[in-house]
Amino acid sequence: MKGYYFITDKRLSRLGNVSDVKSAVKAGVKIVQYREKEADTKEMYEEALKLRKICKNVIFLINDRVDIALAVNADGVHLGQLDMPYKAVRKLLGKKKIIGITVHSLKEALLAQKLGADYLGVSPIFQTSTKPDAKNPVGIGLIKRLRKGIKIPIVAIGGINLSNAKEVISAGANYICAISAVVSKKNVGFEIGRFQKISGF
Repeated sequence: MKGYYFITDKRLSRLGNVSDVKSAVKAGVKIVQYREKEADTKEMYEEALKLRKICKNVIFLINDRVDIALAVNADGVHLGQLDMPYKAVRKLLGKKKIIGITVHSLKEALLAQKLGADYLGVSPIFQTSTKPDAKNPVGIGLIKRLRKGIKIPIVAIGGINLSNAKEVISAGANYICAISAVVSKKNVGFEIGRFQKISGF
């Protein structure tokens, strides 16, 4: 499977997360990740409920917050290296929910696959300003190395734009995510369509 992986970003969005997710779903996106670092729990829960309804026919994931995922019956979560450990999350969510893990190296990727992750988020591929705490770029070379020993889907994130998206897919990524290149624009659906077209989705 290949496709465009959509992640929300309230700070960069022109029209807000609800509008952006509606546009993404209408554009044919099959996976939406709700990422919110600044809202309080009540606000996040209420917004996640709205997004869950919009995403009734697509995969809806919550970044980091296992409690929110459980509360809104999301399809799963995406975990960073410093979040709750995979085994604990799997115990809470059960066997049927999706768990993705962000990795920055071959070692982390192999461990995540061994643990049972459903997919990997590889980041940042290129230099990015979207995530203030982002590590140094890993480049498409890491995707190529991962493709030799990783059997689960790879989502490439970080610094991806229309000029480099095609080489990221050619390197072996199953999904790409370009946050600032999409949500900061006037027409989110149109921008997603441009990425889908250039990437052959």
